[in-house]
Amino acid sequence: MNPNLSATAATQNGLAKIVGHMLWLEQLKAIAITIALAVIGTSVIALLVRVTVGLRIAPEIERQGLDINLHGEEGYIVSG
Repeated sequence: MNPNLSATAATQNGLAKIVGHMLWLEQLKAIAITIALAVIGTSVIALLVRVTVGLRIAPEIERQGLDINLHGEEGYIVSG
């Protein structure tokens, strides 16, 4: 058994107050905080990438193909 769940330890560390009907609210709060941190962190990283190297390439390079333009190789050789 988890020693934190014993009656004396649970009352001392505050766990007894949230176990029961309030525990799901604490878990929901933790989920919301996790999602918010992930969204904010991803947004900051995307902004830094956009500012430094850009998120998109030129439309002309995209039409020609990234393989041939970036490293001089063809990804798919289609004979026709």
